[in-house]
Amino acid sequence: MLAEDFINQKKATWERLGAIVDRSRRRGLTALADEEIAELGRLYRSVTSDLAVARRDFAGHRVVDYLNGLVARAHAEIYQRRADRSSGIVRYFAADLPRTFRETWAYTLASLLMFLLPAIAGFAIAWQDPAAGARLIPGVEDVLRDIRAGREWWLAINDDGRAASAALIMTNNIRVAMLAFAGGVLLGSLTLYVLAQNGLLLGVIAGAAQAYGFSGHLWGFVAAHGVIELSVIVIAGGAGLQLGWAVVRPGLISRRAALTVAARRAMRLLIGCALLLVVAGAIEAFISPSRLPLAAKIATAILSGVVLYGYLLFAGRPPSRAAPRRRRAVHRVTRIIND
Repeated sequence: MLAEDFINQKKATWERLGAIVDRSRRRGLTALADEEIAELGRLYRSVTSDLAVARRDFAGHRVVDYLNGLVARAHAEIYQRRADRSSGIVRYFAADLPRTFRETWAYTLASLLMFLLPAIAGFAIAWQDPAAGARLIPGVEDVLRDIRAGREWWLAINDDGRAASAALIMTNNIRVAMLAFAGGVLLGSLTLYVLAQNGLLLGVIAGAAQAYGFSGHLWGFVAAHGVIELSVIVIAGGAGLQLGWAVVRPGLISRRAALTVAARRAMRLLIGCALLLVVAGAIEAFISPSRLPLAAKIATAILSGVVLYGYLLFAGRPPSRAAPRRRRAVHRVTRIIND
């Protein structure tokens, strides 16, 4: 059976389960009629079976993500309505966030390229001719004048108050990440623009600093917080590209369903990005402009990178015997519903 035939055959059942689950989420299980509660059990059992078939026969297809999300929502309504919310928070950080990052690595890679290529081009142009680089980014002239004069403008953070500066930095960084994410609904066009613009800006500033012999001062400021901050912008951009791709290429499921699946994954990433930017903002306000030696700032960058990517790449990986345990759990759930 082709995936398209499987979807057409089962789609009505999936949509009916989704409608009942949505009603239960809005009003609670007690709002459902006896017939609907019985129907919920039957449909849950049926869609769980469909998910197993899809994983076996159509691995890697969007329908697997859609059914996995639908089963998870239904399971939460049936069994976890009164569960401790703290367990969900622990599960999010222990497993959901790093797993989602690994599942969507291709979008993050595309986002990285859209940031990195303009950055390299901007660096090359500004290194050869800082004035030409300034023409690429309106409003960057003041920064380039500071670089030419050897002024470390970030030292004003020490004078303005680091706590206030940290709040301002966090707000600005979160705004950039939100723009990169939200731009996905415009077919990814705004996301691409935000990534390219920020990459070009960084490249022009770095290229001008190299041309004027100021690069050591600049990287001494950027190094400590740059790993987390730039990583988050790229991850948020990847989340936005997921939304755009779901609209452009929904696959064999509807655009609405594809967008729903992509939005859930993207939101898991975005919540993590916002929290990481709080950390980056604190480092940028308290460590980056400080008089600490360059070696200490580079050590901060290395440590933050190792911790961040060690967490994203390795946290939440199931042990080798997790699959049999999942099958036994599904069997227990089916037996409870049958009873």
